[in-house]
Amino acid sequence: MTPTLARKMWRTLEPYHGLIYFTPRATEAYATLGITGRDGYFASRAAAMGPVPAEVVIATFYNFEPGLVRHAIPAAWATASPAALVEARLGAADAALREALGDDVVGSAEVAAAAEVARAAAEACRPEGRPLFAAHAALPWADEPHLVLWQAITRLREYRGDAHIAALVLEGVDGCEALVTHGAAGDVPLRVLQSSRAWPDDAWDAARARLRDRGWLDGDDALTPAGAEARQRIEDLTDERSLAPWDAIGEAAADDLRAQVRPWSRAIVASGAFGGR
Repeated sequence: MTPTLARKMWRTLEPYHGLIYFTPRATEAYATLGITGRDGYFASRAAAMGPVPAEVVIATFYNFEPGLVRHAIPAAWATASPAALVEARLGAADAALREALGDDVVGSAEVAAAAEVARAAAEACRPEGRPLFAAHAALPWADEPHLVLWQAITRLREYRGDAHIAALVLEGVDGCEALVTHGAAGDVPLRVLQSSRAWPDDAWDAARARLRDRGWLDGDDALTPAGAEARQRIEDLTDERSLAPWDAIGEAAADDLRAQVRPWSRAIVASGAFGGR
């Protein structure tokens, strides 16, 4: 088993979890509790950790402009309890998955089988050094298989995310710099990354300057060979430190899970759940 498997699993499983960040069902659920706009994202994802201060969310989410986080946290906890937000998020996931996949798929034996395997993978992960994963791992499992699958993929996603942050810290890359290198790699336009994480121009330009000083960016803000090598080193370490759940269930079971979830992930993307068809 090679670390590349961890990346393949993440890419295939991510849409099944990721629709929670785009579905209007989530926005509506959080607004019902009195939390609106971007604040709902921070409060709902952080709620598993309890009523933590903004600094904990800044640390565990990593690449958002700190002021954006402080706008939401800790004010959200005075509006709705973390437990209520966890429940609202799960309810929104339920509604969004039913809309995207249909009740026949959601209630199928195939989803139940996939949920069992994904849960086994998630339960094989250890919490040490994985704060956001650990918080979600402490939540009770849902009763319905399609939600167990969503929870398992959520835990696996946060497990990988914690590893990625650790790799960035070891490499000496801060949150804003991580976004700049991501954009420089050509995967997502720089302007989209800057606006979605709310970094002001001065902080963004300072991060670009630091990366140029390190020899990672050229004058056109493209990755230099040294920058590309560093970014690959971070990605490789992330993969290596995200392999444990798949090693636990075995490569054959992991491949089968990926094959099972792939059509559902594709259907979720095709449904327009991420903002377009």
